[in-house]
Amino acid sequence: MSSQLHGKKILIITSNTGIERDELLKPLEALRGFGATVTHGSSKGGSTQTFLQDTEKDRTVESDAKLSDLHGSDFDALVIPGGTVNADTLRQDADALRLINDFVKAGKIVAAICHGPWALIDAGVIEGKTLTSYKSVRADLVNAGAANWVDAQVKECPANGWTLITSRTPDDLPAFNEAIAKTLAA
Repeated sequence: MSSQLHGKKILIITSNTGIERDELLKPLEALRGFGATVTHGSSKGGSTQTFLQDTEKDRTVESDAKLSDLHGSDFDALVIPGGTVNADTLRQDADALRLINDFVKAGKIVAAICHGPWALIDAGVIEGKTLTSYKSVRADLVNAGAANWVDAQVKECPANGWTLITSRTPDDLPAFNEAIAKTLAA
């Protein structure tokens, strides 16, 4: 266990279903391993359903709080896992969009993986940014005003006082988690 993120607080937001298991659990474990305090907030609070490759139900995971009870000012970074259903649900969740905007306005780190950047579109924060995502999300991001989409394991885009970190798939999780930790520790 490392202490490089001791004193840092990270919020991971999800819906209550359709979450890609490793995109929730691997960042949660890795960032705690770096010494951060990590909170998992979900739309309704309570039990959340994870999936493997968007199709196979996996385990349920208890969230720590309901999104409506959380405030961006209490955290240093925000992480948005993928899963098609999860990301599509979050992009329609007023509390998720409010939290994303809280982090952006406060100049904090926002990290999203796979389909997670969909929520950034509806939060209105990707215009002019360079980012990556699951390949099928590319056209949506470009059509919503992203400056550029890149096919890279991880892409960090500092912009207007806040930092956007994105990755493509669960295969990129080690690089994604490391980028979050490195940026947060700086």
